[in-house]
Amino acid sequence: MDLDQEQLLDAYRCMRTIRMFEDRLHDEFATGQIPGFVHLYAGEEASAAGVIRHLHADETDTVASTHRGHGHSIAVGCDVKAMMKEIYGRKGGLCNAKGGSMHIADVSIGMLGANGIVGGGTSLSCGAALTAKVKKTGGVAVSFFGDGAFNQGMTLEAMNFARVYDLPVLFVLEDNGYAESTASSWSIGGGDPVQRAAGFGIRGEKVDGRDFFAVTHAAGEAIKAIRDGGGPRFIHIDFLRYYGHFEGDATTYRPKNEVRDERKYLDPLNLFRARVLQGEILSEDALNRIDDEVASLIDEAVDEAREAPAPDLSTLTTDVYVSY
Repeated sequence: MDLDQEQLLDAYRCMRTIRMFEDRLHDEFATGQIPGFVHLYAGEEASAAGVIRHLHADETDTVASTHRGHGHSIAVGCDVKAMMKEIYGRKGGLCNAKGGSMHIADVSIGMLGANGIVGGGTSLSCGAALTAKVKKTGGVAVSFFGDGAFNQGMTLEAMNFARVYDLPVLFVLEDNGYAESTASSWSIGGGDPVQRAAGFGIRGEKVDGRDFFAVTHAAGEAIKAIRDGGGPRFIHIDFLRYYGHFEGDATTYRPKNEVRDERKYLDPLNLFRARVLQGEILSEDALNRIDDEVASLIDEAVDEAREAPAPDLSTLTTDVYVSY
């Protein structure tokens, strides 16, 4: 384990913030106060935390996300309270209440945005990577996408483009078991995403997405290779999402007790805690303090979002065009 105590605490805080944010949104959405669709990231925390910790906290490195983007946004460092206001559609939202849950972005810290288009972020990351290469910034673009997006033409075109132009981009397939209601074990032709990446000449690796340490090790090696001029890389991260495809999904396609057993035996936060406690690397008190601090943050974020006013109608036509 090559992380010090501060880095481990930061990683745990990131994962705990994602989990509490998503669990709370699950409850809040049921009240009917949140407009639009919401897709939750619970169960996938080790992926966002393990990959994004290797990126620079500025515009040099970039992240393109999915419609299930809250976890990536939090891991990049987006303001949690502004995110909550955005999801509630209130003034002070991170995107001025114009993006909602599926379009959270903060370009100032390299978060290119969540994306309602399945696979839409892959080509955006290629653009960011091409910019980094031409301008010689040393930046890396990370593109997260799901198992459904892995069968989209634009994703395959992006991977080919990245290889042909030798771009500094990391493709991260977050395989959470289902593309909406279709099992990835059935829908991905060939059965091995790493071999599909190899067909484009892109080196890849499969990682257990429940194991933060496995994810961060694989991501660290891949991102270092990219920065050293090794061209694009691919990681297949395997895990299970805890909630439905969207809030309100009846999840009748799931086997009985699938999520119950996953939460009981393979929860990434519980696995993380067990490892650092058994190794006497972190104390239980330190982890519990983070739990309490994050719980307070999420309570404050929800309270402030509920009380925030709706955006003024005069802002409706702003942020439409950008001058470069």
